[in-house]
This record gives sequence, structure tokens and C-alpha cells, in this order.
Amino acid sequence: MNSITHPSMKLKPSLNQEDYNEILRLKECCLEKEDVTLKLELDHKRNQSHNENVKNRINEFMFYDDHTLIGYMGICQFGSEALEVNGMVHPDYRRRGVFKQLFSLVKDEWNKRESKQMLLLSDHKSRSGIEFIKSTGAHYENSEHEMHLVGEPKEAPATTSLHFRKALNQDAKEIARQNAIYFHTNSEETSLDGMEIFLAEWNQVIIGKVHIERQNGVGGIYGLGVLPEYRGQGFGREILMKAVKELREKQAQQILLQVAVKNKKALSLYESCGFKETSTMDYFKLTDGQNFYSKFG
Repeated sequence: MNSITHPSMKLKPSLNQEDYNEILRLKECCLEKEDVTLKLELDHKRNQSHNENVKNRINEFMFYDDHTLIGYMGICQFGSEALEVNGMVHPDYRRRGVFKQLFSLVKDEWNKRESKQMLLLSDHKSRSGIEFIKSTGAHYENSEHEMHLVGEPKEAPATTSLHFRKALNQDAKEIARQNAIYFHTNSEETSLDGMEIFLAEWNQVIIGKVHIERQNGVGGIYGLGVLPEYRGQGFGREILMKAVKELREKQAQQILLQVAVKNKKALSLYESCGFKETSTMDYFKLTDGQNFYSKFG
């Protein structure tokens, strides 16, 4: 373990290219020491850096010893929903209070915001992440698998005339309504800024949706859902396959998605389509007068 001789902090609304590169180098150091998943949302946050809500708040927290970045936490907020805070500390500087100091600054920033929720999230295999979360008094809430598509998807013949179209700004309320049904969010409207969301229509009626992203050759499938009255008819599989096709056309070399461990039906669907579990993230709920959502690795 290294001693910290000349500590300093850098707090910023968003990341520039130099910050981005430094954080990636720190991530590589962490992954060399531990075989874990770190979800830092760096590319998403770079794409959102022009957003006024980002510019007017502190979202990036960097801890240096001399000129070397040894710790990082970042706040990410999707729409008006809960804060998500991601973090890591260089393996040679752990148990030196770096995470604790960064987290204290994040909480100070959180107290200035309207969001009332955070979850502490750690890769199931990350001992340091789990230990830090337990030190906060947080309690286990649930777990989520990350799954990657292996080979070509096992596509079944389409059985419906499902229409797949990109969402428009006027669809924001419908997307928020569906998110409330699938994920129990309470946002009245969803911003489409920086997102690529597709709506599934059958007989000219919207019956489901999915959100896709592609960053550095990696495609992600998120927020997939089918309205309750249209389930059990194969629509979920068709939406998934259309999302895969969109990402393939965007030259995605890898395709991944996330699914709650307790969502056995979705897990079975994804497995039947060729997705394989690659990691598991554990969520811990922290209650301190208000609830939090954050991610740690």
C-alpha cells in the first residue's frame, strides 16, 4: 500500500478528454487487480456534457496524489430520476480514506439536489466495493445480471406485423408512462436528449419500447418492456431481435443487456435468444432520512 503524500481534489461539472483518459487509466489499474465490472458511464456522460443540468452542477470528483489520479466518483442522473454514483480507488491506495472523502463530497452535492434516492451497487465479486458499502450501513436490496450476446442471436420467425420506429420528442410522456409500469419510476416525462429509444407498434398501437446505445463498438440494450395487456404473444422476443439488428447495423461488435436476477421470465427469454450471463451486480439500499442510488466497484 502506498502512502498519500500530496493529496488534492478536482471537482467539475463534466469531463474533458484529459480527465476521460486519466479515469480510463485508473480503471485499467483496478481491473488488473480485480476481475470485476465497473460501470462508470463515461461515454454517456461525455455525450451529455452540453446539457444545462450537467453544466450547472458538480458531477465529477477526482482525488489525486501529486499529479496521479488515485480515486474517482461521478454522479450520473438520467432525467429527473435518482442519482447514480460510480466510483473506484487505485488498488495501491485503498484503506487510506479516499473513498470515504469522495463519498462525503458526493453527499454534500446530493443534498443540494431534489433527487431523494440512491443505491450502492457493487460487482458481486468486488471485496473492496462490498466492504465499503457495508461500512455505510446499507442493506442488500437486489441483484442484476449483465448478459452478452454469444455469436448470432437465436432468432425465431416473426409471427406479427410489428412496426419498430425511433421515438420522437412527442413520445416522451408515453415513454415515461411505460417506464413507470416496468420500473416503478414516477417521472411524468422523459427527456430524449442523448438517448436512442425505439417504440414497438402493432396495429398502429404502441405496445412496448426499448432503449439502445452504442459506444466504442459496444452496443447496449436497456429499458425493454411490453405493456401487460400484450404480453405472452412473442412481442418481447421480436423487440429484442429488432434492437439487436439495429445495433448490428451500427457496427456494434459486442451486444449486452442487464436483467434483474429475480426476473426469471426475462432471463429465460434472453438466454433463449443467445445471451449469456457474464457478471452480477449487487444493489444495497442506504437509508439516511432519504434513499440513495449509486454504483461502486
